[in-house]
Formats: sequence, C-alpha cells, structure tokens
Amino acid sequence: MERTRRHRTYFALMGTCLVLILLAWNVVRLWSTTAAVVMSVVAALIPPVAAFVGNQGALDEAAPQTPDEDR
Repeated sequence: MERTRRHRTYFALMGTCLVLILLAWNVVRLWSTTAAVVMSVVAALIPPVAAFVGNQGALDEAAPQTPDEDR
C-alpha cells in the first residue's frame, strides 16, 4: 500500500470517527440514547483500525536496503 493512500485512508477513518461521535451526542441522543451509545462504541473501535491501516507497510519503507536488494 503506498504512503499517500494509507494517509488518506487514515484521515477518512478518523473523520468518520469524529462525525459519528458528534452526530451521536448532538443529534441521535435526542431520539435514542441506545443508538447514540452504539454509535459511540463503533466510533471507539475505529482509531485502532485507523492506526493499523496508517502504519501498515511503514516498517518496510523505513528498513535500510541490503546490498542484495540494490540489484
């Protein structure tokens, strides 16, 4: 996965997390507290996934090349 794509995916996931939290406690809670809590739980699960996606392949890019890989 290329770096730019990972960054876009990370920011999209974190943006989704933020939107879920804001909607849950500013709009949805007026109709259903249970739905707001469920949305918050889903939003709480997104940051670890976003961190995994954002860092996927980062060690491969940072590893120094060995002389055999130069060819």
